[in-house]
Amino acid sequence: MKYDLADRTKIFSKNIIKLLKQIKNNNINHSLINQLVRSSTSVGANYCEANNASSKKDFRNKIFICKKEIQETKYWIEIVAESNPERKSELRTLWQEAHELTLIFNKISSSLKH
Repeated sequence: MKYDLADRTKIFSKNIIKLLKQIKNNNINHSLINQLVRSSTSVGANYCEANNASSKKDFRNKIFICKKEIQETKYWIEIVAESNPERKSELRTLWQEAHELTLIFNKISSSLKH
């Protein structure tokens, strides 16, 4: 099934949140969950802002933020997986989607430099 990128990033954020709601909220997980929620939801929010950018420079800046946030999200997914090995399989699927989004944002970014 194909999604436009705004929908895809929103669905990604929702899937992260659904999974994180199932993870035990202990002292370690509390901080990790907060970090992952922030970075994963920031990707879609910044993409929406990019689509409403006031200039090409503004668009480029928002896409750059999307690239940074999706990279950070991949990091936090790996750390959450290490802390919650029973969820590794589900987190691997989310990491793969984050990786695909990374490739998409890299492509968008590289096309803007020309």
